[in-house]
Amino acid sequence: MFRTGILVMSDKGARGEREDLSGKKIEEMLGPGYSIEYYEIVPDEKDIIAEKLRNACDVLALDLLITSGGTGFSDRDVTPDATLEVIEKLTPGIPEAIRYYGLQKTPKAMLSRAVAGIRGKTLIINMPGSVKGVRESLEAILLALGHGLEILAGSAGECGQE
Repeated sequence: MFRTGILVMSDKGARGEREDLSGKKIEEMLGPGYSIEYYEIVPDEKDIIAEKLRNACDVLALDLLITSGGTGFSDRDVTPDATLEVIEKLTPGIPEAIRYYGLQKTPKAMLSRAVAGIRGKTLIINMPGSVKGVRESLEAILLALGHGLEILAGSAGECGQE
């Protein structure tokens, strides 16, 4: 069971003006192997996002933190910037796989600035703010995600022993 958090970036969602559907989609798609222990909606403010990311990793000690929203080109899209501020190691294959998968469906997938990386023992993955974007992103990575989390936790089998 992976201790998981969902952090949604949405100005309107944080003000209660819009229902969060992307975070709910993440929770639904992860399924029974993931225990959602943190779920929050915050405004698109870099300092707030970075603080929440640090807290999820350093205090809550989650295995996985998936973010939704703030990965595009607008001035308010600062989630990747906040993520890069707090991670200790990049995991470029994850956003590469997500963009590659998305490009099979729309050329707009190349416009994502999403990143992924590790802080301590927590894997942070940025995803788009739309339900469709979240669904496609998780479809792209879900089969390998558990294995990556096991490696990070030190509980995966030795390389070459499978």
